[in-house]
Amino acid sequence: MQNLTWRAKTWHEGIAQCQQHNVSYVLVTVVSVAGSAPREIGSKMVVTASESIDTIGGGHLEHHAIATAREFLLSNQPLTELRSYPLSSKLGQCCGGAVKVLFDVCNSYQQHIAVFGAGHVAKALVPILSQLPVKITWIDSRESLFSNSGINNADTSALNYSGLPDNVNIVVEQEPETEVAQLAPGSWLVILTHDHQLDYRITEQALKYPSLPFVGLIGSQTKAKRFITKLSHRGFDDAALARLYTPIGNPPIPGKRPIEVAVSISAQLIALLHCQSDKDSTQTADSASTFTTIRAATNTRARTSAGTSATATANAENTAGKKEKTNDI
Repeated sequence: MQNLTWRAKTWHEGIAQCQQHNVSYVLVTVVSVAGSAPREIGSKMVVTASESIDTIGGGHLEHHAIATAREFLLSNQPLTELRSYPLSSKLGQCCGGAVKVLFDVCNSYQQHIAVFGAGHVAKALVPILSQLPVKITWIDSRESLFSNSGINNADTSALNYSGLPDNVNIVVEQEPETEVAQLAPGSWLVILTHDHQLDYRITEQALKYPSLPFVGLIGSQTKAKRFITKLSHRGFDDAALARLYTPIGNPPIPGKRPIEVAVSISAQLIALLHCQSDKDSTQTADSASTFTTIRAATNTRARTSAGTSATATANAENTAGKKEKTNDI
């Protein structure tokens, strides 16, 4: 559980706090001083949309620097810019010197990905994803799958994998589907559990929330058709089912080994991350087209088959049932 009473007091604590809580910030640094000035070269402060941490000297200089930093934050773009400030009456300062201030804008938004399941595929996937600009919540009911890897058992609600970076948070929950309601809007789900029924419960819960745009489900074409048919019968419309990516992964990447499946899933998520970044920064038609293409390539095969009658789908399942890929274990 996060300690909500603790507040950073120094700029380096501020950076750590912003990165931990996924908050965009500006690092403001005094890089040059001529004559008298409130602070020395190297003085720093961190500015977010709602607070400032540490100081570059106070007064009108700091007030102006904070306002400038927040203007930069509104652009939602990474930026480094040097500004010169004469400490004269025009700025409301009487020091008589001059300073140069560097603004380093760090838009630290990271896509949140919830990985359900801690079997072979997940153990191959999470180390790959953890190297990307994402935050990962890794969820499973089986604590032993984590404890075998030398984690801190002090708090089983938010365990820490020794050897995984800080952007991975481990959650042990006996009913993993209940974690869906706790996910922030915009989160992506990767469903890789050992139990088909659990997969279905998680998927059904996720599709109830329009704010969850990506629900990725591992499995075969047969499993995908079965789930889509059942979800359709439960009243989920095309808009809800359009958020279901199944079978999850990049179709051109073959193989059923855990690492091969993990690479396929990673490739799909990386493409979506870049597509999302393009849309955020440029809002180009090309990026929107790319997102649509990725969605279509993932979903069309299973959904087209599932659009047949329930009887035809059941017959197809009976024929292919023995060939179906087992869940991750």
